[in-house]
Amino acid sequence: MITFTKAHACGNDFLIVTEEAAAGHDWAALTRRLCARNTGVGADGIEFFSWTGPCSGRVRLHNADGSIAEISGNGTRCVAAWMAEALGAQAGDNLSIETDAGLRMCRVNSVRSSDGFEVDVTTSMGVPSFAPRTVTLADGTEIAGAEISTGNPHFVIAVQNAEFTVAGRSWQTIGAEICVHSDFPGQTNVEFVRVINGHEIQIRIFERGVGPTTSSGTGTSASATAAIAIHGCKSPLTVIAPGGAQEVEWNGPGTELQLTGPAALIARGEAY
Repeated sequence: MITFTKAHACGNDFLIVTEEAAAGHDWAALTRRLCARNTGVGADGIEFFSWTGPCSGRVRLHNADGSIAEISGNGTRCVAAWMAEALGAQAGDNLSIETDAGLRMCRVNSVRSSDGFEVDVTTSMGVPSFAPRTVTLADGTEIAGAEISTGNPHFVIAVQNAEFTVAGRSWQTIGAEICVHSDFPGQTNVEFVRVINGHEIQIRIFERGVGPTTSSGTGTSASATAAIAIHGCKSPLTVIAPGGAQEVEWNGPGTELQLTGPAALIARGEAY
């Protein structure tokens, strides 16, 4: 039996499985099986975890389709919630999580355990890079956006309408095509950004290896990067996805981005 904990951050859900519990299994196949919504536990991915110190750990992330991802901001925060409960962490404590995109420091801002277990965490997301880019779709339509790295790849598109349509097509359709576009050999995450005001944006997310998601930590970070660097928004910036709001602080090119949001533990169990 494989023990797991399920957690979510703004509806972006993950299973946390220790490397010890997953020993002897093909992680990609295990992820596809357990993340299946109707025949498995259901999740956007699995964070495979190992402790590296008293308050530190290492994660390796597989998306729901079994593919490897460098990092998930929300997944990292879910792991921080799991660590916080295991350690009895309090507000002000710091947790260190090594990812395939580098070290991420997580500061626990608050802990709520009266009804379930939930934390509010600020995560250092590294120094984002960005550059304007245009992608040409199969029908010849050119989509202007920004190519952004937050430790994993993103293509961010600005939209002007509440439906998040682009060139007369749904964001889901555009996202699905750009995600696997030949311009991105390793595929890319795709975000759609609507500026509400200088300190608030709304987003939609098509996640590589998953599809449409309610939230994404790195997607929130990439969207905020584009909004601040290209579209005139200011830090701190509230980024609202269907699953809820997160806060981004970023002082511009060459500086580290900070992401703040909630994460909650949902359940523990055993799977075959």
